[in-house]
Amino acid sequence: MQIPSSSTDPFIKSLTKKGEKIQSLFLERIKDLTNKIPLKVMLGDGTVSDQESFDPALVRQFYDNMLRKLSHWASHGVSVTTDQDLRRSFIKFEVKEGNYLLSSHMSLQYHALLFYKPDHKVIQTQQELAELTDKIKDLQEKIKPEGDKLVEEILKQKGYENMDHQKLFEVLFENDTITKELSELLRSTELKINDLITRRDSLFQDLDNMLIEVYHTTPLMIDEMKMIAAEEGCFCNFNLEYVKNNLREGNLDPVRMSIKVKEDLSKHMDDLIKVLEF
Repeated sequence: MQIPSSSTDPFIKSLTKKGEKIQSLFLERIKDLTNKIPLKVMLGDGTVSDQESFDPALVRQFYDNMLRKLSHWASHGVSVTTDQDLRRSFIKFEVKEGNYLLSSHMSLQYHALLFYKPDHKVIQTQQELAELTDKIKDLQEKIKPEGDKLVEEILKQKGYENMDHQKLFEVLFENDTITKELSELLRSTELKINDLITRRDSLFQDLDNMLIEVYHTTPLMIDEMKMIAAEEGCFCNFNLEYVKNNLREGNLDPVRMSIKVKEDLSKHMDDLIKVLEF
């Protein structure tokens, strides 16, 4: 059974009221934690732009502090998921009384956008990278025809001109000196390209290191469908289930619950409210 619920049962109605208060308190805390601060960033074309962001680490700290205060609730700690630019920071925790399990899921969903640090080195690195890329492309386009030409020239100097492929293969197979000379000639050109590629990859890494993430969210309460649809916002709900033989049943009858179980579950909700109020 999901809480808040439309059930008319007095106990479930009381849990629903507490659950709605928890949602409201959770949303207010998230609003405070996601207050945006202005910052300068650089676009790919070198233009400096004004953006706003918040610090997701503050949300994770809030989760962690809350879980430490909920000593009776079991949890696996704070979790963060990443799906391209979509981020989700959440906690799941639960408490069991008798055969009844009360669990909660609190989450903040937000987006991360990539920009460069406002540093002139970004432009310099991009310029060098563009020049290197052109050099590599030119060398790769020239290496085969020029390589063939140089091979022909060396063979001509050695007296092996206008030979068919079979005869040339036999000569190269039997003459290690010519084979070695040709290999070294071709290898020097390949090494030059490899050096340029290594430098290019290093520049790409430098650009990656100059990237920063700007975080954006909308402090509104969303439901599970909106969360699945990658909408920004907060999610908070509770589930009350009957557990027997490690099987969970959500379709339960509150009338069959003992007074003590109801009181204990209600108290756990009150404890959560107190933690969120401070």
